[in-house]
Amino acid sequence: MKNIKFQRILLKLSGEILSGKQGYGVDPEMITSIALKIKKIHKLDIEVGIVIGGGNIFRGISASAKGMDRVAGDYLGMLATIMNSVALQSELEKIDCDTRVMSALSITQLAEPYIRRRATRHLEKGRIVIMAGGTGNPYFTTDTAAVLRAIEINADIIIKGTNVDGIYSSDPNKNIDAIKYDSLSFKEVIEKELRVMDLTAVTLCKENKLPIIVFDISSKNGLNEIVNSVPVGTMVS
Repeated sequence: MKNIKFQRILLKLSGEILSGKQGYGVDPEMITSIALKIKKIHKLDIEVGIVIGGGNIFRGISASAKGMDRVAGDYLGMLATIMNSVALQSELEKIDCDTRVMSALSITQLAEPYIRRRATRHLEKGRIVIMAGGTGNPYFTTDTAAVLRAIEINADIIIKGTNVDGIYSSDPNKNIDAIKYDSLSFKEVIEKELRVMDLTAVTLCKENKLPIIVFDISSKNGLNEIVNSVPVGTMVS
C-alpha cells in the first residue's frame, strides 16, 4: 500500500476494448471485467477519472474516408463515447461505485455537463468520473480529449488500457519481430512515429510533463500493479 505514488489517475480506454470477442458494440462480460478492475484500484483511495473512445460503435475518421462529412462523423463518434460511458457507469454502480458521467456535449438526460471544477469536486468526494463526448469539438481524437481532461483535473498520470501489453516498434499482431519497449521518452515516440496516441496528445503530454503508461487492460492484475508501482507495459515520460 505504501508504494502507491498516484493520488489521481486518468484511465483512457479505447472503445474497441469494450466490444470484447464479439468485435462490435458492448460485450457485457468485458465491461463487467473492466468495472471490477477499476473498483479494485478505487478501493485503494485513488481518485479515478476515465475517458472512453467510441470506436466499437462509430469511428468518425473511417466514416469521413468513405465520403461522410468529417464534422458530422466526428459528432456521431462523440455520441458513441457517451453511450460507452453510460454503459460503464451502469456497470460500476451495480458493484457499488459512486460514478458520474460528465459530457462535453449537452445531453442532460444522461450526463452532467463537463465543468472542470465540478469534476474535480466529484473526484475529491471519492466518486469515479467518466468524461464523455471527447473535447466537444470535431477534428480532435479521444486521445487528445483524455490528455486535456488529465491536465485539467491535475492527474498524476494517464494510464492507457489497450489490447496490447505495451508499445512496440511495429504492430505485434502483424510483425512477430516487433520489439517491445519498457520505457520511452516523448521525443523518441515523436521521432519514431510510434502509435501510442496521436501527435497532438503526445505533444500536450510532453509540454505538461504528464507521463503515460500503456498496458493490456485484459491482463488480470495489470491496473492494480501499475498503481502499486510494479513495472507493467510501457512508460512514456
